[in-house]
Amino acid sequence: MGKINIVQAINQALSQEMERDKDVVILGEDVGRDGGVFRVTEGLLDKFGPDRVVDTPLAELGIVGAAVGMAAYGLKPVAEIQFMGFVYEAIEQIFSHAARIRSRSRGRFSCPLVVRTPYGIGIKAPELHSESSEALFCHMAGVKVVVPSTPYNAKGLLISAIRDPNPVVFLEPSRLYRAVKSEVPDEIYTVPLGKASVYQEGKDFTVVAWGTMLHRAAEAAEGFDAEIIDLMTLKPLDEETILNSVKKTGRLAIVHEATRNMGLGAEVAALAAEEAVGYLKAPVLRVAGPEAVTPMARLEDNFMPHKERIRKAYETLMEY
Repeated sequence: MGKINIVQAINQALSQEMERDKDVVILGEDVGRDGGVFRVTEGLLDKFGPDRVVDTPLAELGIVGAAVGMAAYGLKPVAEIQFMGFVYEAIEQIFSHAARIRSRSRGRFSCPLVVRTPYGIGIKAPELHSESSEALFCHMAGVKVVVPSTPYNAKGLLISAIRDPNPVVFLEPSRLYRAVKSEVPDEIYTVPLGKASVYQEGKDFTVVAWGTMLHRAAEAAEGFDAEIIDLMTLKPLDEETILNSVKKTGRLAIVHEATRNMGLGAEVAALAAEEAVGYLKAPVLRVAGPEAVTPMARLEDNFMPHKERIRKAYETLMEY
């Protein structure tokens, strides 16, 4: 066991699953010879060959469309989209086909497909390279949505996603790719989908976050006895873990970098209002991005919730 970053953990998960299961294949733009835009798939072409690590044209709709067909007929494709803003071209394939195959065929076909893509703000990239539109995919019946926040979870969650018989959108926080290291077992292991993690126990209030915002929310909580929930799987949502924590603390803050309006935080807030309103000592607060297009690099830091803004929400909860 050694300390590795998220890029290395994902690469390890892909390599080990490809060794274990010959039906696992990788496809996407530059995933082979160049090892992917962030070098996540580096070395896999040499190890497994061009039949299983496939460089594709720059055509996201075609990448995911081909992967849907592969999955329907028995393969387990892992399709990489270089940046989340490019996946919009493939939404029709995910929503109209991957998500509906099981229902449309009355259970005769499934779609064990993983769509991997970096997402989120923090690397000062051009337009469409820093999107946080996870709520779009959470609204699709039949699709699971996963966001790792640590190398350990990245490896275990990706292995679980590859083995899942349903389509999984696997969102990798680009800001965290090489910024976070943790001990990761060399052997194969899984982290279950649909289960959140109590990242930090506490009694003052509950914080629900995921991806990059998990770490920023934890930094802002210094000096508070906060209970911090890392969702990990955004859909299906682990309602039990969230509600147990809210009932214990009586206060809830939700932190995400995506636009506040219609974001996933609203669903978490509604869950607390519907199922735990009698335990709440203060209104539920959301700290999120503004109602605006993700800005260019110079304004990124103004768009993303920063430590001071998150901490102000915590103070408001405790003062109520």
